[in-house]
Amino acid sequence: QIFNQHNAEALNLEQAFYRMAQTEPNLDHDVSWLLLPSYWAKMVVALISFLCFANSYDGDFVFDDSEAIINNKDLRAETPLGDLWYHDFWGSKLSSNTSHKSYRPLTVLTFRINYLFAGGFYPVGFHVINIILHCTISVLMVDVFSILLGGLHFSNKGRRLNLAPKSSLLAALLFAVHPVHTECVAGIVGRADLLCALFFLLSFLGYCKAFRENKEGHTFSVFWVLVSVILGAIAMLCKEQGITILGLNAVFDALVINKINLLELIQKLLHKDKSLENAGLLRKGLLFRITLLMSGGVSILYIRWRIMGTGPPAFTDVDNPASFADSLFVRVINYNYYYSLNAWLLLCPWWLCFDWSMGCIPLIKSVSDWRIIALAALWFCLIGLICQALCSEDSHKRRILTLGLGFLIIPFLPASNLFFRVGFVIAERVIYLPSIGYCILFTYGFSLLSKQAKKKKILAVAVLGILLINVMRCALRSSQWRSEEQLFRSALSVCPLNAKVHYNVGKNLADKGNQSAAIKYYREAVRLNPKYVHAMNNLGNILKERNELHEAEELLSLAVQIQPDFAAAWMNLGIVQNSLRRFEEAEQSYWTAIKHRKKYPDCYYNLGRLYADLNRHIDALNAWRNATVLKPEHSLAWNNMIILLDNTGNLAQAEAVGREALELIPNDHSLMFSLANVLGKSQKYKESEALFLKAIKANPNAASYHGNLAVLYHRWGNLDLAKKHYEVSLKLDPMAPGTKENYNLLRRKLEQLQKKG
Repeated sequence: QIFNQHNAEALNLEQAFYRMAQTEPNLDHDVSWLLLPSYWAKMVVALISFLCFANSYDGDFVFDDSEAIINNKDLRAETPLGDLWYHDFWGSKLSSNTSHKSYRPLTVLTFRINYLFAGGFYPVGFHVINIILHCTISVLMVDVFSILLGGLHFSNKGRRLNLAPKSSLLAALLFAVHPVHTECVAGIVGRADLLCALFFLLSFLGYCKAFRENKEGHTFSVFWVLVSVILGAIAMLCKEQGITILGLNAVFDALVINKINLLELIQKLLHKDKSLENAGLLRKGLLFRITLLMSGGVSILYIRWRIMGTGPPAFTDVDNPASFADSLFVRVINYNYYYSLNAWLLLCPWWLCFDWSMGCIPLIKSVSDWRIIALAALWFCLIGLICQALCSEDSHKRRILTLGLGFLIIPFLPASNLFFRVGFVIAERVIYLPSIGYCILFTYGFSLLSKQAKKKKILAVAVLGILLINVMRCALRSSQWRSEEQLFRSALSVCPLNAKVHYNVGKNLADKGNQSAAIKYYREAVRLNPKYVHAMNNLGNILKERNELHEAEELLSLAVQIQPDFAAAWMNLGIVQNSLRRFEEAEQSYWTAIKHRKKYPDCYYNLGRLYADLNRHIDALNAWRNATVLKPEHSLAWNNMIILLDNTGNLAQAEAVGREALELIPNDHSLMFSLANVLGKSQKYKESEALFLKAIKANPNAASYHGNLAVLYHRWGNLDLAKKHYEVSLKLDPMAPGTKENYNLLRRKLEQLQKKG
């Protein structure tokens, strides 16, 4: 029965081809490719797109995921949902001068839902949603490409016909397996691009539904045009590129619905011809629909502008060096070079990198630079395609080439630096939507070659080989995105001049405790970019821990000289100066850090340590209290307050602080230990014992915990238990200070008791 249904569907398709062939050419006539029923074509695309990226499902949070997800307070339940509409993608207020101005509240909302259902930051759920989204988008591409390549046609019953099933399947497969999409799928932050693409395509398909034929003849539905505008707005709330679908809908309307000849229209406009109505501009309600699209777009942009504020995002020259060049010539040449590199990534997606900034692509500063050839090649191809799209006598060719170029160029415009400065040189994620245009042009080129080729099967095998290579490349690249170590190291061969790549490799090594290797990469990052203050700060930190204080001081001093408001570097400089016993300079550095970052609990903690070293106990307690006010879970600050009060004989106050701390951080064993010591000195032995035992249960290998519990039992008169815990403490740490002496005293006392007995 299923076989008969498929045969019936294939027969219907053949009849549709026959009807279409009488009116205009069809790509599928010349394409040697699989002919599958629509349902099976979508199943194949879904399966292959899943296979490409399935191995990324259990990856970690990598690169930008940390800032956008783990450190983003907008994901947590305590943040009101309403705040999402006034914060940027990274959780900062849009009104802030430091805001990135990337407004994607719906994407952040999906992250929040992920976090809620997972019960925490577990990356599997985040990755699975990304894979499902890409599979869904790839399936929708079958319908989208059938319209773009075969035209928009409906049966008498209002069912849309797919007149290019082979071509649309090939184009959808090309899209599904393109390796440049790995960043969007395997990187969780790429969900912004995936959600944007989903609603982008739904907006396009909704616009196409507006032209379904009815009994009165060919007309359009205002309802579906408005639905398309709303879906475009939703796409923009996922990522800024989404707004471009309104322009593409207008282009599609003009070319496919109204069949306007752009060259003829331009000529009539130039000659002020009054017969524009005959050119199709006012036919079938085109002007009305374009007015609706434009009104919707302008309204969306105005609301977005009001929410964002008038100030542009603040980027630096390392983010996008070409945009900071003084010479207009240098800016234009390099922007065009970036375009050529984006085009090359679509054509040959072999060299992929998580970040292309910081010297990865040196600026072109003169026409003698051989890389000018890339610009010439790009514009030679583009001009050739544009000429064919405008001047070809074949209306079918004009339509497909114009739509291909439209989908290639228009979604890329927000990332082009033409309207505003962007914060990157190249970003693979922004090519997700433009790759639709690439797939259209590739498929059309394949159909032209098939038409000329004598051995069409060889050509089909070659295209199949490209698809298989792309599948393998996607799988390999997805595995590299599973962990930061693999991701960062994969970039070393692609962008060896990128200081950020070396910085991230070094940071990853430092996090794993391999400081010697981390130093090497941090030094290389600073060599490649002598103004890289974050690399200087991290390198200075490692050198500080290795007691190489003078070099650490030099690096941190240089960092704050380059960026005077770098609060973290000021704090670390203060720590180094404190270690060098230059206390006044250290205090000044700490206060400078706090000046630039008013809510800086770690800096108040270190300032308190400085005051404690100077015996300025009141100032130390105040500093630590400030740290705990700003960060109630700051365990070290609480502990230091308890210990200082204990050491200065303020046992009652120490006990009160300890109890307050444990109410806020009830499972912190170090706080239990400190409070237990205070209670023991206050002769509250039972309560002290309970806290010691609880601390030991949480951290059984801490020698000091057993040693101090033994002292408590010693005072309390429980000598056998004291002996037991002294022995455990010495076994864990034979050099534990004071424990051996106390143990020997206990043994002598026990021997005396035995003699008396």
